[in-house]
Amino acid sequence: MALNAETARRAIDDPNHDLSIDDAPVFEGEGATEGAARALVIACGALAREIVDFRAANGFQHLDIACLPAKLHNRPQLIAEAVREKIRANKSKYRTIFVAYGDCGTGGGLDAVLAEERVERIGGPHCYAFYTGQDAFEAITDEDPTSFFLTDYMVRHFDRLIIEGLGLDRFPELLNDYFGNYTNVIYIAQTKDPTLEVKAKAAAERLGLGYIYRFVGFGELGDFLIAAAAEKEESLTT
Repeated sequence: MALNAETARRAIDDPNHDLSIDDAPVFEGEGATEGAARALVIACGALAREIVDFRAANGFQHLDIACLPAKLHNRPQLIAEAVREKIRANKSKYRTIFVAYGDCGTGGGLDAVLAEERVERIGGPHCYAFYTGQDAFEAITDEDPTSFFLTDYMVRHFDRLIIEGLGLDRFPELLNDYFGNYTNVIYIAQTKDPTLEVKAKAAAERLGLGYIYRFVGFGELGDFLIAAAAEKEESLTT
């Protein structure tokens, strides 16, 4: 499937787009030349837009990004081998590879693959934890374990992921079965986007929950990308 960069970016971000693992593109930094980009980040498609934008904002022009389809979250048992496939397809092209995935429901399967492939991933069980910061996330959930979290990605695709994904468009009577034990939606925002804030508040109202807004930025994901870019820069001078 031939996709231009912007179309590929939108497709990877779309939880329902029929984009195969083989078609998942590498987003090369502007001005990168063959052999110059020594580090690759393999990431979940649910992080694609944020990672590509973070790279652009920080000038990490030689840090390349390969995002796997976000819809793999619907079948987490496939994530580990999909990541392995992407690692092996790119090992000869890059001096260093990093993985921007939490465990994401693989039950330790992803960490086992990464240990075999000798590749490092960002710490944490899921994106909520590394966006918020793992200690901060644990404190929030310890204080109130009845909160439902939304990220920018989840707000953008709320209807597809939550309403349609859980069948609430067809069976609205199931709303209380799914969300009756929750009290609040906590929107942990990566960007200060008024449009997304409005959508997140509407999502909370639609679920019959309270609404809490927390701007967290990129959190530990940002730190992870900065470290990956720094290692790449060091490798270019050695």
